[in-house]
This record gives sequence, structure tokens and C-alpha cells, in this order.
Amino acid sequence: MKFAAFSGVLIDHSIQEAMRLTKQLGLDGIEITVREHHLSPKTSKTQLNELQALSEELQLAIPVLATYTGRFSTASDQEASATFDDFRRLLETADQLGASMLRVLTGGPNAFLAQDYHYAKTAYWLERCAEEAKAHDKDVLVELHNESLVETADDALKLLRLVNSERIGFIHDAGNMYIADTDYGYESVRKLGKHLKHVHVKDERRTADDREPGAFMNRTHRGVETFVPCRLGEGGADHGPLFEVLRESGYNNWVTLECHTPESGIERLKHDYLHVRKLAVGRA
Repeated sequence: MKFAAFSGVLIDHSIQEAMRLTKQLGLDGIEITVREHHLSPKTSKTQLNELQALSEELQLAIPVLATYTGRFSTASDQEASATFDDFRRLLETADQLGASMLRVLTGGPNAFLAQDYHYAKTAYWLERCAEEAKAHDKDVLVELHNESLVETADDALKLLRLVNSERIGFIHDAGNMYIADTDYGYESVRKLGKHLKHVHVKDERRTADDREPGAFMNRTHRGVETFVPCRLGEGGADHGPLFEVLRESGYNNWVTLECHTPESGIERLKHDYLHVRKLAVGRA
């Protein structure tokens, strides 16, 4: 497995500093969040040239662009067309930076509240994204995420049945799936099968105290619940079974570290990288 930092963890730093810090920590790559001030569809060619040169200098891969394009399910036709144009611009960015995958958001509501038309509209635009991505030899990633159309592995398969493209893959995120209260171990990996193309890791914990540092609320099938982000191994999302099945299945692609606790990004990444390396070899 190859390990990347999510640049959003280091959003207090410039993207250049984030790349250098990621390299210093010993990770193999950085997944760049497409948010100012790290990257955007409007980032200039000159800036992209600088990032490409820095990536090569550091020998730090950029496997994924974590775009915030999409949210097609509830977008107007005008909004959907505009975000699709942003996606096409970001394909050119991915070409230059050497990224082979781009994340696209489905939008909401929660899968258990969604109607068939939410899936149909999202599938239409995802298929258009996939057609464009194929021309650039890229994959389009949909993240399993709470409060979205794709909260579970079954939701992912439901959407996939509506999209006729091998260019669509999924990001497994046990932290998000813990929030959604769904399986994030063996069965989820088995169901996603060859369509599991990327993995995010972060830990979360349910709490009754919304005053805890970093606390946030999400709607789940249980109602509105409160959660706090945790470092790997300190929350409620047990990543052990996930990594056991990843090892057994021969998964050798990217794993991105995405911890959002209140402490500094460097400390979060340092802790989670040590923990995830043990998980990868079954020693955690």
C-alpha cells in the first residue's frame, strides 16, 4: 500500500509547504484538496508548473485531486453544467500534476431519504464526467460519505447500476461509514470489489456532549447525532478488520490520511501514519 496525506489536514500551510511537510513525514504522496488556497479550477498555468516541478523535486506523487465538483443530485441544470465545466478544467490540471483520479461529490440527501430521481440525475452527470475522464485516462471517484447518496456499499452498487462506465470507482472511508452506522469491514470491501479504487482513513467517536472540541452534528438513520474527530485508534471506528481484508485482497493502491482533530496537522499526520503502517502489516 502507498500512503498519502490529505492536503486539507495542512490547510493552514501553503500547498508548497504542505508538500514539503508531507515528504518530511515520509509519506509517498499527497492528495490535494481542490479548495483555496491549495488548488482551484482557476489555478494559473504558472502555479501548476511550480507544483509539478516541486512534486518531481520531492519525488512526491499526487495520486488524487479531491475536487468539490458535483453535488448533482440537488443541483439545478445551470449549477450542474457549471460544476461539470469545473471538472473538465480540473482534468487538465490532473494531467499536468500526474493525478490519475479525481473525486466528484454526489450530493444529498442521506441515502435512506433519497428518491430514485436523485440517483438518476447524479448518474447522468457522472457518466458525462466518466466520458471526459476516459479521454484523459483518469478515473472518477465517488466517496462513501455520510449525508450523501452513497453512505454504504449497497448504495454505491445502486448508483453503479445506473452508470455505464468502468471509469467510476469508489473511495472507502471507514470514518464516514462509522458515522452512517454501516459495515466498513470485510463485507463492504467484498461488495465494492474491483470498484474500490481508493481508501481514506480517519477515526470518529459518538458523543452526547456537543461542547467537546471539534464536535459536529450529522443526520443518521438514528436521528441527529453528535460526533468528534479522533486520531486513528482513539475513536469508535476500528480499522483493524478493514486492513485485514485489504491485505487479504492484495490491495496495493493508495490510502489517504485525513484526520480532523483540533491539534496541528503535523501532529495528526505523524500519529496516524505510525498507526496506519502497523495496520498495514497487522501489528496494530
